[in-house]
Amino acid sequence: MTNLYPASAHKVEVAGDVGGTIHIEPNDNPRAGEPSQAWFALTRRGGRVIPLSQCNCQLAVYAEPYAAGEPALLEPELKPVSAERYQGIPGAEVVFPKPGIYELQLNGKPISGARFKPFEFKFEVTVAGGSTQESTRNIRDVNGNLAEGNSQQLPTWAIALPIFGFIAILVVALRGTRGGSGE
Repeated sequence: MTNLYPASAHKVEVAGDVGGTIHIEPNDNPRAGEPSQAWFALTRRGGRVIPLSQCNCQLAVYAEPYAAGEPALLEPELKPVSAERYQGIPGAEVVFPKPGIYELQLNGKPISGARFKPFEFKFEVTVAGGSTQESTRNIRDVNGNLAEGNSQQLPTWAIALPIFGFIAILVVALRGTRGGSGE
């Protein structure tokens, strides 16, 4: 069954002795063509925070679906950020080119002296339409080539209205079959 609602905030993954939590500003609701700040709270078993200074981390962004071996759509540079109670954790600005589902892959290995096992996290992110009806953006691909994207986006209500209408019809139909069979 397909989930009609975006996944909730602060998604958590665990790999070996490392836990990772993703958060994307604003409010875990990124919009196409607009900058979003993604940050990753990394902790070792026991709750000790792993700052970016102790991790050789890389972030890759893939548009879903993608084939194994396909190059990443984006490879944002990670920088240390402070968010909530975390200091110096990996973060990056990401501009998703269009609405849809993306996979953010965060790979990390300890830098000399740090003690944790190498990890790979895969976070699924749903990106909503941008704030304009039609937007033209200059986006650089992973090879640094300039690619101009032109997208037309529907307002959120135009997407939600048919879904709610379908649900209402389904509810009425189900009530009708229950009420008519036993009388």
